[in-house]
Amino acid sequence: MGACCCCFLAHKPPRENPMHPSREPLVARGPNPTASYHHSPPAITYSEGLSVEDRLKAGFRTFKRTIYNQNPRPFGPLKDGQSPKYMVFACADSRVCPSLTLDLKPGEAFTVRNIASLVPAYQQRIQSSVGSAIEFALTVLKVKCIVVIGHSRCGGIIELLSLREGQPCTYHCIDDWVKIGLAAKKKVERENGLLSFDEKCTMLEKEAVNLSLRNLKTYPFVMDRLKNGTVKLIGAHYDFVNGSFETWHP
Repeated sequence: MGACCCCFLAHKPPRENPMHPSREPLVARGPNPTASYHHSPPAITYSEGLSVEDRLKAGFRTFKRTIYNQNPRPFGPLKDGQSPKYMVFACADSRVCPSLTLDLKPGEAFTVRNIASLVPAYQQRIQSSVGSAIEFALTVLKVKCIVVIGHSRCGGIIELLSLREGQPCTYHCIDDWVKIGLAAKKKVERENGLLSFDEKCTMLEKEAVNLSLRNLKTYPFVMDRLKNGTVKLIGAHYDFVNGSFETWHP
């Protein structure tokens, strides 16, 4: 799933929501973005007549022919295990792929993708896929850096900023999930009341990253490693509209 829809459309500014296609695409479609890990990819197109399953198989054949068979050496050591340097939190949005945009090779980053790249605060008694991933990355894989990446036009952030107190939830799961970022939403609204909805969204895309970075510090196995200097936290924002990427330290 890419990102979530907006609630109560009649009351919202005309910010584009990626789960409801617009009449005009936000970004013009170019050639298929299949990427080589070591050289510029050939221009590859797939027949629109392919079934969804056949499209996946065709994509794998392209990967096998142009990447795996061309340079199999990096894949050899991976059969014995992984030792990634990075843990990356990225959005599930189909327009943002950290392996592609950051040129991360197989085995280089242990990646968690969810709506809006959110990291909830530590809660040991609640089953948490995020918490278990963080624990595995640090205690087993011993990653050196945790990166949380927000991005432009994020549907999860649009949904978060659109939430209104007292209104019923529109979705079964989405609203509760993005409420992880409520503190960031309130901060942006409190400090930037005169900005437009779009401008607030851009600020919230980054402020939600800061909130997730703070939440990471509530995990005991993160704090232990921050104190002894064996792990670093980095915030980041990818603007796919303007083609920019920035990082900062919490």
